Amino acid sequence: MRNLGPKSEAWLAEIDIHTLDDLRAIGAVEAYARLRFRFGDIITRNMLHAMAAALADIDWRQLSVQRKAELEEQANERLAHFDVTEN
Repeated sequence: MRNLGPKSEAWLAEIDIHTLDDLRAIGAVEAYARLRFRFGDIITRNMLHAMAAALADIDWRQLSVQRKAELEEQANERLAHFDVTEN
């Protein structure tokens, strides 16, 4: 998947995301929340940005500051359900 290297893809496989379609089915925010629940602080916001950009078929550096802020807000709301805080 675009923006995601072997390590990121291995983490995603651990939560049963093997393809872009798998990621699309749950979305970047939910995938990020599941990764944080599974792996903790090793999963950073960069992973969230990379997955969202992969879904948009763009380089992660092309995400606007506003889009990153929206993703992070959504992720923080979702993480609250796991009682996991963002770093």
